[in-house]
Amino acid sequence: MAFSRRRRFRELPINSLIPNMLTTLALCAGLTSVRFALEEKWEMAVVAILVAGVLDGLDGRMARLLKGSSKFGAELDSLSDFVSFGVAPAIVLYLWTLDAGLGSFGWIVSLVYTVSCGLRLARFNAMLEEDVPAWESRYFTGIAAPGGASISLLFMVVSFYSDAEIFKSGVLNGAWLLFMAFLMASRIPTFSIKRARIARRYIMPFLILVGGMAAVMVSYPWEFLTGVALVYLGTIPFAVATHRRLEKEEALKAEKAANPADGNMVGDAETKNTDTTTTDTDKK
Repeated sequence: MAFSRRRRFRELPINSLIPNMLTTLALCAGLTSVRFALEEKWEMAVVAILVAGVLDGLDGRMARLLKGSSKFGAELDSLSDFVSFGVAPAIVLYLWTLDAGLGSFGWIVSLVYTVSCGLRLARFNAMLEEDVPAWESRYFTGIAAPGGASISLLFMVVSFYSDAEIFKSGVLNGAWLLFMAFLMASRIPTFSIKRARIARRYIMPFLILVGGMAAVMVSYPWEFLTGVALVYLGTIPFAVATHRRLEKEEALKAEKAANPADGNMVGDAETKNTDTTTTDTDKK
């Protein structure tokens, strides 16, 4: 009887494993992109990293939906992110152009990017244990690893539909990879779509927009991905501006809460002025 009870507790429903299965598939997709790069199948290498990004976005949502979140899943997710978005893009770009264009310095650039991604993920995990205001959940600190990996391949994607040799330049791609490393390791706020909400009246137009975007992506996949990357980069200044505004508002609220007497003194002063004015009027 006791053996049967222990066995029942050790068994897990398959639904609880779905998030970890998605994370494992994302890890496999990231590693597969390296294989495609070794075989010089550059387009497939990019697609594999994008697939890893999609799976990475799904695993967390599935874990919350199925209530299958766990410490093991969180650690596996970080490992998958580091391989798929830190190691794989650096190796793909190194094999594509950095080795031929920059030689040993190209490898240094790849290492800097990978280390920056690892530091960004470590900081993200550490911040999960901190108490932060609710409004901070609208932002990432630095560009997210999947976004950084996808945008780091921007000039490679452009080269798929453009004959301009400049996009294959090792110098250009090396500088761009360093820029993405800086964005990931920095504390620049960027928008997070995890808590995004859509009003009911906009649901239908939004679905129509999604259908149109899907049609464009099928017809012009690389041009579409280029546009998405540029739009995302264009939102960063707005994220910085709104983050600073909310930070000032929170600081002002905290100051008022810490010094309630100041507000009372202002109110008392206004009351006294009003009383004096009334007395003067009565005398007249």
